[in-house]
Amino acid sequence: MKKIAIFASGSGTNAENIARYFEGNENLNIECIFSNKADAYVLERAKKINIPTYVFSREEFYNSNIIVDRLKDLGIDLIVLAGFLWLIPENLIKNFTIINIHPALLPKYGGKGMYGARVHQAVVDNREKESGITIHYVNEKYDEGQIIFQAKCPVDENDSPDDVARKVHKLEYKYFPEVIDHLLFGKN
Repeated sequence: MKKIAIFASGSGTNAENIARYFEGNENLNIECIFSNKADAYVLERAKKINIPTYVFSREEFYNSNIIVDRLKDLGIDLIVLAGFLWLIPENLIKNFTIINIHPALLPKYGGKGMYGARVHQAVVDNREKESGITIHYVNEKYDEGQIIFQAKCPVDENDSPDDVARKVHKLEYKYFPEVIDHLLFGKN
């Protein structure tokens, strides 16, 4: 059985979508949802779908092996970042395969501070003709890991950042679980 851990800082729509996709799959278990925010709504979502949670501090994350040890104890095969905003420390990168989803077509609109509504606003401000998602491996820099998958959507002349966000979310919900499935089980 493959085991994944999801790291999230926000509302957790992608985390819940991934959990629902793999519901009933006897070959995969979401062992835990980790969050750096005790008030993140992802923790409520996790409770509703019976996934254990773990909230950690900045100190635990950056200045100890507490998280690495906990993940090793759980036997984690893959860490999935689903709206997790902190830079991943070297001790996690060295010990685990980690993937992230970014709400733009990297290398455009990536890097520190580029997430969520900020990305969609930049896409609109720059009059891009398309946007999309990038799923990539995580390395020691924001949004610079090897790209695994990209999907595109058109950006119309009159689209607001919220319009772009809706289009991008549709791509996230469709493709993120499928890419995880493919990475772990070789399914298309």
